[in-house]
Amino acid sequence: MEHKLPNLPLSQRKADYFFILFFSVFVFTSIVSDAITGLAIPLSPDHPNFWVRGNYWYAYHCDPLILTPPVWMQFVAGLSGFVYGPFYLLLIYALIKGKNWIRLPAVMYVTSITVLTGIVVFGVEFFGEPQWQCQDPFKFLAFNLPYVIVPLILLLRMRKPMPFTRKW
Repeated sequence: MEHKLPNLPLSQRKADYFFILFFSVFVFTSIVSDAITGLAIPLSPDHPNFWVRGNYWYAYHCDPLILTPPVWMQFVAGLSGFVYGPFYLLLIYALIKGKNWIRLPAVMYVTSITVLTGIVVFGVEFFGEPQWQCQDPFKFLAFNLPYVIVPLILLLRMRKPMPFTRKW
């Protein structure tokens, strides 16, 4: 007979507060930034929408790939805005409640975002066509590296079955 360990409450899984904080920010940026790019809303400094103007500032100063996104980038951003964003809400819920069923979806998410953001988007930003290359790599990485690093840390968190039965 297999002994099943009880899940630890969030108060005993202090490191999960780190994930809750970061993925809460990711929910916001998915909705505010990625959804706008995914919907192909033209960015301009005088757009009547505050969030569109904010995206313009970011794109103009850090990320020309977002300023004039090719169709494939609109799909990548749309995936973030309309798939990752809702997933982040589900992940936050599972982290708070200690729901072990989130493990497989979390691993699938990390794989997806690592390939699309960490390889494809970063590759284009640093080695792609000149009009889409970032002009300030440090600023670009400051804004975007957490979207690869934090998921990879989450992968470490979810590496074993029943991730909420132990402290991490």
